[in-house]
Amino acid sequence: MNRLTTPSARTPPPSAGTPPASARTPPASPQTPGASLKAPPRAQPAAIDVHQHIWPPQLVQALRERREPPRLRGWTLELAGEPAQSIDPALHDPEQRAAQNAADGIGLALVSLSSPLGIELLEPGAAAEPLAAWREGALRLGEGFLPWASASLRAPDPDALERDLAGGFVGLQLPACALLTTGDWRQASPLLEALERSGRPLFIHPGPAPASCASQPAWWPALVDYVAQMHAAYFAWRAHGRPAHPRLRVLFALLAGLAPLHGERVAARGPAGERGVVDPAVFLECSSYGTRAIDATVRVLGIDQIVLGSDRPYAAAPEPRLGEAAHAAIRHANPIRLLGSEVIERCMTKTASAKAANALSGATFQSVT
Repeated sequence: MNRLTTPSARTPPPSAGTPPASARTPPASPQTPGASLKAPPRAQPAAIDVHQHIWPPQLVQALRERREPPRLRGWTLELAGEPAQSIDPALHDPEQRAAQNAADGIGLALVSLSSPLGIELLEPGAAAEPLAAWREGALRLGEGFLPWASASLRAPDPDALERDLAGGFVGLQLPACALLTTGDWRQASPLLEALERSGRPLFIHPGPAPASCASQPAWWPALVDYVAQMHAAYFAWRAHGRPAHPRLRVLFALLAGLAPLHGERVAARGPAGERGVVDPAVFLECSSYGTRAIDATVRVLGIDQIVLGSDRPYAAAPEPRLGEAAHAAIRHANPIRLLGSEVIERCMTKTASAKAANALSGATFQSVT
């Protein structure tokens, strides 16, 4: 069943934990004669940032042990498609990150193994160690963090993914560059079917830049290749992903490369009847964009599909000037609809238990220098 609907007839996504923002209109209260017409400011609930990255020590060590990209030499990151870059260790310190998030009103950050590293696309033997390191370290980051799972696309293991989801991971992140063709979606289907069975979302994130980008300016991958990947993956999802996975909830990074804004071109050159169609189970996070781009996307998809994402430590959390109701929807209500409040609570319990068990065994979190 294809769940695509028009904006005027949208229904909540399969896991709706909270009604969409457009359906939550508080009743009007009687106005006391002589009282001010301006309501006092209301306290905002803590925000949920669905897109951050942090490298636990286990992952750092695994990257340092590799002999070819992706690898770390000290704190210099080497990737096949990007210039070598120096990494500030403080950016991956969980205590400093938690304090930074708290200062920005972020109560929960969803962290992931950055797909531009390309680990999901390595041969299974090469991917095993860094994936295991991420799995171990991500569950020990502590209060205020929940992790996205990562998985090999060369040897998909749905049973392992289901164990991760049961153990505290909120959903699965996959690279956009590996989700472009019918064959790509077929290769990933065992993992996507596991997500559907578990009622968990897929997070589509830019993957590694091609080797040709290494000769471009340092900003090229983020401004050109990543955006192009997300644009292509958005339309690939509509063409290949949704027909095969009708119950899957999907989150696109960086407003899907602004792909939804191409509605006029879709009307001129795309499938008949596609312009104005909104998938209520597809969400877009707004990292690296501001008021203009977010407002334009809201005008196409509606406010209910936009969620807060910062891409920290590489960018700051956006603060779009769209009003108090939109602010609350993007930062709190919509992320809960994406994830489900029960899933959040269950994962927080699991990660707290994992951290406590590690502490009791003496395996406390230690930073890597």
